[in-house]
Amino acid sequence: MTTRNLTLLIIILIGAVLVTLGFLYFYKPANNDGTAGSATNFISQLFPFGKSKTVTTPGGETPVDVSGFVPTPVEEIPKTKITKVSTMPIAGYGVFMKERFKDVPVVANPTPTLPLSGEGDIISPPDKGGKGGLIAKGDLGGQKDKKGKVIPQKPTAPPTEFVPALRYVDRTTGNIYQTYADKIEERKFSGTIIPKVYEAYFGDKDESVVMRYLKEDDKTIETFVGALAKEFLGADSDGSTDVKGSFLPENITDMSMSPDGKRMFYLFNVGNGTTGITAEASGGQKNQVFDSPFTEWLSFWPSNKMITLTTKPSANVPGFMYAIDPDKKDFNRILGGINGLTTLTSPDGKLVLFGNNNLSLNIYNIATGNINQVSVKTLPEKCVWGRASDKVYCAVPKSIDGASYPDDWYQGEVSFGDEIWRIDAINGNADILGDPSSMVGGEEVDGIKLSLDENEDYLFFVNKKDSYLWKLNLR
Repeated sequence: MTTRNLTLLIIILIGAVLVTLGFLYFYKPANNDGTAGSATNFISQLFPFGKSKTVTTPGGETPVDVSGFVPTPVEEIPKTKITKVSTMPIAGYGVFMKERFKDVPVVANPTPTLPLSGEGDIISPPDKGGKGGLIAKGDLGGQKDKKGKVIPQKPTAPPTEFVPALRYVDRTTGNIYQTYADKIEERKFSGTIIPKVYEAYFGDKDESVVMRYLKEDDKTIETFVGALAKEFLGADSDGSTDVKGSFLPENITDMSMSPDGKRMFYLFNVGNGTTGITAEASGGQKNQVFDSPFTEWLSFWPSNKMITLTTKPSANVPGFMYAIDPDKKDFNRILGGINGLTTLTSPDGKLVLFGNNNLSLNIYNIATGNINQVSVKTLPEKCVWGRASDKVYCAVPKSIDGASYPDDWYQGEVSFGDEIWRIDAINGNADILGDPSSMVGGEEVDGIKLSLDENEDYLFFVNKKDSYLWKLNLR
């Protein structure tokens, strides 16, 4: 090889090396997601010498990431509106309005007040263009009588409010507890022990209670009616109040309270038939309004002029519903021929929510005979009407097995996990309000004994699985 060719070869090799080094210097490797990498080049990665430096803007601030990357947000724990109320299984509960003192915020630095009468002379503020002066002791202004003496001002009563409250019966002991709906502060109200109460009803603005339980022979049904002591504003019960009352006839098969809570209706068997009696919530002034040779009835008292009676349901047996006017003592058929029929009549007595043996819900208009199907499946026993008869609140199963309804549910062979729904009684549409299992430490609830407070701010219900009382905030 000649000297000239050798020189050319060396120049070409040197040029190739310089081009390669230049490419590697300016090359930025791609990230895993295919986007351009950082400003660090390949050579600096190969020879990571020197001190690292934090890149800052001329103003000393950390540069803003404009790459478009958005980190996954941390999921916020939802604030549930569903709360367990009682700390024990209950036999029944009542909702009423109770007066209490309002919480008045404490002022950190209250405005100084003038001294009380007799605490010394004070200097009066000067009039415009004048001078201040001394005000005599005890002469601080205000209304005066004919003799010129200051009339003492009456102290202003602290502000109060009426709020929903609850009373419920401990299923084990028969003791009564109470709490406000917005502040769960469970307090014992009564100390009278009645063991193993199965059912309890409250009436007369929760100033009377009905407790039903089995006698020691485990066969005879006792029904006790008791009067509750009145509470005074600001004076909480110490939990030792006695419940005194009387007993209704033995073996009452079914009972219900009037919508105003002032009366009750109950059924008991006489011979081969059944007799229906209305009475005051205290058990007085009894009046027979119904008798029948058929003994299997379920009663409900939706309005002052209507008591409904529905035959006890079974999946393969046609059911019938009738209505009684307690004043006229008449007896009229409303619905019939529906297998597994269960019913719930609206407060105005015009609409009937009814279900059948496949848990389909329908609303029947008594006046027109029209039937509108509801878009959810459940039992009327798991519902309550709104006071205006335009809405229905229901505990609706999330899933329904192929069982014999309502028999298997009554017998405890089937249990549901419910969501709470609100149904429009006009068009049958429904929307979900809550799911007890979605709360923190979620729990499946099979809702029964639904009730609303006076203003429909709260929905209350009992879990059939364990008989604990719950509430749903509707506000």
